[in-house]
This record gives sequence, C-alpha cells and structure tokens, in this order.
Amino acid sequence: MDEELLTVAAVARRIGVAPATLRTWDRRYGLGPSAHEAGEHRRYHPSDLAKLILMRRLITSGVAPCDAAIKAKAHKGLLSVEDLVEDFEVREEVVNSLYRAAKSLDKGFIETVLRKDIVDSGVIASWTEVIVPLLFLVGDEWAATGAGIEVEHMLSEMIKRLLREGVSDIKEPVNSHPVLLASVGEELHCLALHALAAALAEKGIETFFLGARTPLEAISGMVNRTAPPAVFLWAQLEQNSDPKFFNELPAVRPAPRVIVGGPGWDRETCADVVVAQDLTHACNEIERAVGL
Repeated sequence: MDEELLTVAAVARRIGVAPATLRTWDRRYGLGPSAHEAGEHRRYHPSDLAKLILMRRLITSGVAPCDAAIKAKAHKGLLSVEDLVEDFEVREEVVNSLYRAAKSLDKGFIETVLRKDIVDSGVIASWTEVIVPLLFLVGDEWAATGAGIEVEHMLSEMIKRLLREGVSDIKEPVNSHPVLLASVGEELHCLALHALAAALAEKGIETFFLGARTPLEAISGMVNRTAPPAVFLWAQLEQNSDPKFFNELPAVRPAPRVIVGGPGWDRETCADVVVAQDLTHACNEIERAVGL
C-alpha cells in the first residue's frame, strides 16, 4: 500500500504550527518533504511528519531551533515522547515547557511530562512546584488577554485524569474508614481535591471523593453512614465558605477531624476547625487523624 502523502496544510494542522512555519523550517533547516520536486506541490511522507513532530516538541521543551533541527533530521523510526523529557534540570524548565506545550495544545507531550513528574517527584511536589505554577501562567494570560480559556479547561481535565490514576491503585488502605473530601456549597472548583486524594493515595489512605457542589445533606449523610476519621472541606470562593458545613455536621463517635482548605474560608469563623495552609499541611492533618 502506498504511503499517505500529506499537504502543507494537513501537516500544519497535525503538528499545530502555521503553514508559513513549515516553509521556514524547510528553507532554513532543510526539514521539508523528502521527495519534493521543483514545480510540484509539497507532499509530506509519514517519515517527514515524524521529523516535524520531533522538531516542534524539541522546541517546545526549550531546545534552540537550530539544535532541534539537527536532532529532527537525524531521527529515524518511531517517535517516543519519553525520550524528550529527560533533560529537565530545574523545575522552572518543566513549567515553561508545559506552558508552551499547553498553548500549542500538545496533549501527548503534556501528559507524558506530567505523568513522569508525578511518578518521579510525588504528587505534592508536582502539584506545588509544577501544576500550580503552570495553571497560574495560563490563568494570568487569560486574565491579561482574554484568550486561552480553552487551554485552561483542557489542562484542568488532563490534570484531573492523571491525578485520579493513582487513587484507584490502593490495594490495602491503611485506614479502615475512608476520609471524606468535598467542595462545599456551590463550589465548582475541585482540582485541589483531586490533588489531595492523589497525595493521600500515595500514603495508602483511602478517600470518599464527593467532588464539586456538595450540599450539607450529602456530607452529613456520609458522616453518619461511614464515620470518617477526617472530613476535608474545600472552598475556593468566599460565597461558598458557609460555617454551617462544619458547625452542623452530625455528632458521631469518634468525632472526625474537620479540616478546611482554600482561599474562600475566613479564619475568624474557622476557630474550631483546622485551616490547612497547603497540600502538605492538609495531608499531615489527615495522617494524624488516621493514626499515622
């Protein structure tokens, strides 16, 4: 079967660059169609496409275009994204590479880098040093320009999925009763809850994840039925941080340790519960509650 030949426009769509960029790479670095003849339309072979994908991903990861072109032209065989993420030496490089990849919607590169970082560094370090700074960069650009909301949504969903991968792997939890996690009231933000669930899973702590917009009735019902050792309540926005969510919990024995997190909580109304400063603090409080 003949190989599929691709036009400039088709290749540009597949790798996420402008057609003019492909022409520049061809003229400047010799990364053009391998069988192009003068007077004919450019048609790229699959092997040409692999080189161009490698070129773009190397540039995304911070390699200078001239050096990326040398590596791309020498490439043969299948393309492995994993081979591109070994050279990061400082955390800022990881964040900046992911930011560039996010803006070009390079889903494969983002997933590979984040998954590797979580495995190598652990959830707390990845969340604190990579994921949160990355989300701030994307959010700041959207706030400044009004563009890129699709990038933020794509990233959030990818991050949730990656964080949930580790949560389902707990074979023998250290706690006999799962910890309860919920975003209270009308709170739609729950990405931090996913990070907390994943960080606890690394420690063998099982959770019940109630997610966004959890009403008091649902939290109270779970407390009555499961007697959790700890209840973590997240509020990103002030309008969702009603003290009733911890003041009106049913009385059970033993009483759960109640921990609240998120910028929405007012410390003056939270004197009787633990206010988590960050992901590490929340994990430490929950570890104490389960007896670790």
